[in-house]
Amino acid sequence: MPITDDAGLERVLSAETIAVIGCSTTAGKAAHDVPAYLQRHGYRVIPVNPFADQVLGEPAYDELADVEEEIDVVNVFRPSEEVPEVLEAVRERHAERGDAGIAWLQLGISHDEAATAAEADGIDVVQDRCMKVEHGRLLG
Repeated sequence: MPITDDAGLERVLSAETIAVIGCSTTAGKAAHDVPAYLQRHGYRVIPVNPFADQVLGEPAYDELADVEEEIDVVNVFRPSEEVPEVLEAVRERHAERGDAGIAWLQLGISHDEAATAAEADGIDVVQDRCMKVEHGRLLG
């Protein structure tokens, strides 16, 4: 079952390092402003965007597998139809490296079947919620 309760969300928000798939270079887009907010609140944000060299002052990676640092949460800003592929990359990374144990699908993004498969592999999943909103509500 995806994480929906406040205690579970607070546990997820206690993470330190967040890889952001679909992190945008364009201010004003949620995929830029939410990671910027998280960065301002002390999280280490690692952008994953194959079309950028740098986002928010951090080097951007082409794909999740390229990230060398240990990852706590994978925050996803990609359309719902891309979620199975994204969560498969999270599952592979989790199996190989033992990190990336949480996937957070931003507001408006969900895929129950892919989330169930990820959870079967030991990955906690949050769907259709904004990490910035939940941080502000629970920890702000």
